[in-house]
Amino acid sequence: MNGQIKEIAMRLRGLRDMLNLSVDEIATSCRVSAEEYEDYESGKSDIPIGVLENISKKYNIGLTALLFGDEPHMKSFYLTRAGQGTAMERTRAYKYQALASGFTGRKADPFIVTIEPDADEKPIHLNSHSGQEMNYVLEGKMLLSVGGHELTLNEGDSLYFDATLPHGMKALEGKTVKFLAVIL
Repeated sequence: MNGQIKEIAMRLRGLRDMLNLSVDEIATSCRVSAEEYEDYESGKSDIPIGVLENISKKYNIGLTALLFGDEPHMKSFYLTRAGQGTAMERTRAYKYQALASGFTGRKADPFIVTIEPDADEKPIHLNSHSGQEMNYVLEGKMLLSVGGHELTLNEGDSLYFDATLPHGMKALEGKTVKFLAVIL
């Protein structure tokens, strides 16, 4: 597992210890088994963004604090220059670039997400989290599965959906996809 995943795992463990929660309690709030959560917390498994979003909302900690370890400080505005957002490569296939990580009290978490094509053609990995989400395709073509529906989104297409529904996406036509994801 890559170093960034291990760092998130350590922050999860620290949060759970600080809140004096059992693995079962936090796993239940994330809607995963205790075994799955232990794998996330140990760094053995990649941690789905939906799990991190659930923890963020349930325990009132910023999503970017979990992802990147930094607390936001800006209250009036936060400028992210082109290509300069706090970046994280969660797996070889997915890269997240946070666009508002320095703004405190955010009502939404915007990211530029880059998905590399999957040569193995694995099924889409589904996750869910509280709230709503909007995806806007900046470049490429992707398959987005949400609530059992599979939709093809092209450059310029967007989809707003209930994020509690199982959802996931993958790049199509062997090309990289970039999209704006806003988690509310």
